[in-house]
Amino acid sequence: MLVIRLHRTGRKNYHSYKIVVTDKTKSSTGGRFVEEVGFLNPETKEKILKGERIKYWMSVGAKPSPTIWNLLVSNKIVQGKKIPKHKLPKKPPEQPAQPPAQAQPQPPTPPQP
Repeated sequence: MLVIRLHRTGRKNYHSYKIVVTDKTKSSTGGRFVEEVGFLNPETKEKILKGERIKYWMSVGAKPSPTIWNLLVSNKIVQGKKIPKHKLPKKPPEQPAQPPAQAQPQPPTPPQP
């Protein structure tokens, strides 16, 4: 299965990314990829996206990673909603409010001598 994802390049503590089409089982930091379809440098905020090639690969079945999907939506290459970056914590199911138990009158206690 083909996937569009980030491929880390650059030196230590100064990373940049290639946006590549690759097989899902291949490593994201090394290895071969099918085609380079963009570039992203988070340090300088520089990004280059080949929109036509990305649309082509998506039309033949390549699926973008959530980060790439959000990048494509923000650059208006594809239409859709962004995927949440962080998963929401699970909330325990709320229990319906139970009516308070009717208080039964307790017999008076005898005084202690």
